[in-house]
Amino acid sequence: MARVVVVTGVSRHLGGRLARALAVRDDVDRVIGVDVIPPPTSIGGAEFVRADIRNPTIVKLLSQSGVDTVVHMNVIATPTFAGGRTTQKEINVIGTMQLLAACQKARSVQRLVVKSSAAVYGSGPRDPAMFTEDMTAKSTPRSGFGKDSIEVEAYVRGFQRRRPDAHVLMLRFANVIGPSIRTSLTDYFSLPVLPVPLGFDARMQFVHEDDAVAALLRATLGEDVGITNIAGDGVVTLSQAAAIAGRLTVPVPRFIAGPLGGLVRQASWGDFSPDQLSFLTYGRGMDTTRMRSRFGFEPTWTTRGAFESFAHSLRPGLPLGHVVSGVLGDVVEARGTAPTRPDEMARTR
Repeated sequence: MARVVVVTGVSRHLGGRLARALAVRDDVDRVIGVDVIPPPTSIGGAEFVRADIRNPTIVKLLSQSGVDTVVHMNVIATPTFAGGRTTQKEINVIGTMQLLAACQKARSVQRLVVKSSAAVYGSGPRDPAMFTEDMTAKSTPRSGFGKDSIEVEAYVRGFQRRRPDAHVLMLRFANVIGPSIRTSLTDYFSLPVLPVPLGFDARMQFVHEDDAVAALLRATLGEDVGITNIAGDGVVTLSQAAAIAGRLTVPVPRFIAGPLGGLVRQASWGDFSPDQLSFLTYGRGMDTTRMRSRFGFEPTWTTRGAFESFAHSLRPGLPLGHVVSGVLGDVVEARGTAPTRPDEMARTR
């Protein structure tokens, strides 16, 4: 049973919510939130400690506080939120290595919960309809967040071999979405005109932010170990999601997606990384049988319901119609090809 819990990444949305939820539990004595910057919102009765998990001194916090449960939430999916790809990788990979080394030395730590991601499965044309926890990626991510997630899980398995007495659980979340959380995918669907891969209509799964916090709370206080997929029931296609969000779509050949993604990143309108492009092209599905049968968790929100919850919160976006049109024109002129362009790219919502 968790008595003294450390939550890393507490200054991010889900980390802060989890710390707040743990702090009101009668069966938890103390909650310590760790991050390099103070939380932007209240974390309730949880304590905040300014610390960098990349620094080996994190072991002092774990040992001196008698921490028995560590929830690792500080794996960042979007490079723009971390200050760039280099910083993102340092936090994700080096930070995880240092945290696990600290957990190994602190013998009081008996449970480790890691927020992982469906990104470990990649997105490719040879993927199965649904990935089970025992499957590996058919198209292994070679860069970005997907690669980081694979490395993080590898280090966690190494920790488990060195500390067989500790209980370790990794939750592989589908894309978390909702009215309050901001991710690269919510940034994408907030654009007034959505560039979509020409000739594809990806199937996607989502998990609502409320369900993500509930699953993490159950993982922290429970005894389940291993790996568990977490996603809402059902799937939605990219075209269905665009319609729900009230967005126009512009089919874009893959050779145009790179320059267009660069524009979006430079303008700080969102992240359009190769990982995200692959996901929007091929999609991804996860089997959630283990989530129900062994982990004992039933999401409140379906995939469609979670996305609708996010869509209802959308505000008027940036006037990107003329920008997208201009980029298409520049790339087409350079390539000497002429894909069909819409007559009007105004936002309809």
